[in-house]
Amino acid sequence: MSDATTATARVDAILAALPADQRAALEALRRMIAAAVPEAEETISYGPAFRYHRRILVYYAAFKAHCSLFPGSGAVIEAHRQELEGFATSKGTLQFTPEHPIPKDLVERIVRAKVSEIEKR
Repeated sequence: MSDATTATARVDAILAALPADQRAALEALRRMIAAAVPEAEETISYGPAFRYHRRILVYYAAFKAHCSLFPGSGAVIEAHRQELEGFATSKGTLQFTPEHPIPKDLVERIVRAKVSEIEKR
């Protein structure tokens, strides 16, 4: 089994263990990230994540009262501050709920902004 296959299987297992609403929200997020950056590799690093050019692109996870997308970049969060109104944020985290998911076009912009950050390094 390849590392990518192992990572995908582990992510599948992590998501399968979640409550149905969080599982659906994170599976949708996972598909959006993969579609936005098809060359990104799924991995496990503190939980489900995607890697781009061997650097972590984003992490995502579920918690008791919310789900999170972790672009791991205060600059990416700050650049999208106006679009993120209505979502809880911190330096490198965006929190959402299954009832109030991050819109697909915003996920794409956030992920592509992080790709740009990685490419500039």
